[in-house]
Amino acid sequence: MSEIEQLLVENRIFTPPKSFSKQAAISSMKQYQDMCSAFEKDFDGTWGRLANESLYWKTPFKTVLDESKAPFYKWFKEGTTNASYNCLDRHIKAGRGKKTAIIFEADDGSSIKISYQELLNKVAQFANGLRQSGVKKGDRVVIYMPMSVEGVVAMQACARIGATHSVVFGGFSAKSLQERIVDIGAVAVITADEQVRGGKRLPLKTMVDEALALGGCEKIKHVIVYQRTGSPVTMHAGRDLWMHEVSSGQSTTCEPEWVDAEHPLFVLYTSGSTGKPKGVQHATGGYLLWTQLTMQWTFDLNQRDIFWCTADIGWITGHSYITYGPLSAGATQIVFEGIPTYPNAGRFWDMIARHKVTIFYTAPTAIRSLIKASGLDPQAHPKKYNLSSLRILGSVGEPINPEAWMWYHREVGGEKCPIVDTFWQTETGGHMITPLPGATPLVPGSCTLPLPGIMAAIVDEAGHDMPNGHGGFLVVKRPWPSMIRTIWNDPERFVKSYFPQDLGGKLYLAGDGAIRNKDTGYFTITGRIDDVLNVSGHRMGTMEIESSLVAHHDVAEAAVVGRPDDITGEAIVAYVVLKGTRPEGDAAVAKAKELRDWVGKAIGPIAKPKEIRFGDNLPKTRSGKILRRLLRTLAKGEDITQDTSTLENPAILDQLKHAL
Repeated sequence: MSEIEQLLVENRIFTPPKSFSKQAAISSMKQYQDMCSAFEKDFDGTWGRLANESLYWKTPFKTVLDESKAPFYKWFKEGTTNASYNCLDRHIKAGRGKKTAIIFEADDGSSIKISYQELLNKVAQFANGLRQSGVKKGDRVVIYMPMSVEGVVAMQACARIGATHSVVFGGFSAKSLQERIVDIGAVAVITADEQVRGGKRLPLKTMVDEALALGGCEKIKHVIVYQRTGSPVTMHAGRDLWMHEVSSGQSTTCEPEWVDAEHPLFVLYTSGSTGKPKGVQHATGGYLLWTQLTMQWTFDLNQRDIFWCTADIGWITGHSYITYGPLSAGATQIVFEGIPTYPNAGRFWDMIARHKVTIFYTAPTAIRSLIKASGLDPQAHPKKYNLSSLRILGSVGEPINPEAWMWYHREVGGEKCPIVDTFWQTETGGHMITPLPGATPLVPGSCTLPLPGIMAAIVDEAGHDMPNGHGGFLVVKRPWPSMIRTIWNDPERFVKSYFPQDLGGKLYLAGDGAIRNKDTGYFTITGRIDDVLNVSGHRMGTMEIESSLVAHHDVAEAAVVGRPDDITGEAIVAYVVLKGTRPEGDAAVAKAKELRDWVGKAIGPIAKPKEIRFGDNLPKTRSGKILRRLLRTLAKGEDITQDTSTLENPAILDQLKHAL
């Protein structure tokens, strides 16, 4: 039995270091339980108190929670506020204008520091420029930017003038970008000439031009371009503007647009179990409250901390724990342009040492890749760097396996840093189930207990509670402020996806399976219950990838499943039937590469299948249903022991065993 297996058998618990007992925002399990009890006794009153303590309200709210049109909940009705004001002006008025807001490190290792006052000046000037160019409250703006101070400025400037932003990850294709521009009805796109990652320059403005050329983007009035590299790009007269020229000469004072608490702060697209991405809509007041509270509770943030979340602003983690959470909490944070393996696999550890990072928040995929890299290159091992500044480690994007947890705990944290293994989603806006560093005893691989105010539970297919020790569907029984408000332009899909009638129509369905430990009550996430894959912490819909493959002129049929992967957590495996004969040998290798590149161009590099398997057909029942459970078994390299008597073509399974 391995050490990890022994730990799990023993239900080994790691207690928080004594140094956290007094300083933590939630310093003991008793305090945690008392806070949970406060919500149970006075749900609305407790949320209302926290909202008044945490945010500035131009107009006080009167109604904490309106459930009259459930599940279209409304929080903090009658209240008005502004996200940018809460992230910037509020701290300057408190005398912290000279405090460093962002330490930006570029791909090449150069770095700059931006104070809260300097950041406000940049945001105000760009916000004024946006207003002058015709962007107003209620307009939608797509942001397709590299990791940069300017990316944060663009998001904050939109929030300042009441424009709803929709950030698209810079790795998405022109087609994916175009689909989002069309769906959101954007009036402007903010982008850059190029982005720089791992020493390579990657085009962004060119991708925007391609996206707009696909059609349906007639509402776009301007494309605003941040000059990151200075490489030549095509600028269309009357439409395209340089970001620095939009800001130039503008006042550093910009009166915020005071918006209703329910005003859409942003729409962020995420993959669903059907081919069309879902525009997850978040409201200003409730979202901002929860990002700030979770910064305090989960990360035990204090004014001396140097916080570093390694995510990209194109994902929800970058929204909540780069652009809004740290700034609303008044933190100093790192914003990093590059990748963890350039110029070598010690980049993360070198940056932690140089910038004296105290709170480090990254994904299990990154941890696993760096475990492997440190084994190949001893100089890239974290023990080669002075990581003594660290006091809290975090994990995000997917469940962290116990082996990676232990390595992170020992080799990075020196066995002194609590690990907050955070479970949450694009739809939840912030952390839902996570250890608290000053209170929660830790178990490798478990996200432990829900935060105060989060009424999480595990139920069966009919919505009945499951006893501890039995798996089921993860649900949330009561609304919370940062929850998804709707799916943009598709309220029916919102209800069907998240509040299904099968569960009674009142429970939020997370889409994940989970189990609670029969002794501790701790939650462990067991994986998706729908056709959504979690690849390197990024959700990819199988239908979206299948649709892309079938759009290729040579492909007759395709089925996509996931299989476990040591680095990415889950890998994409595609089973493809061509219109012609099944290729073999070099022809099969060449066709597989062609199809991978095709998917990469249609969706983005993150969607490229790791394996493609060709067959004359797919395993189907006599009624024509593809038996995906068999494909998952094949993808794992396991022998098929399930009943195959219902298959129309059982011999096809031998063809599909071979990966490319």
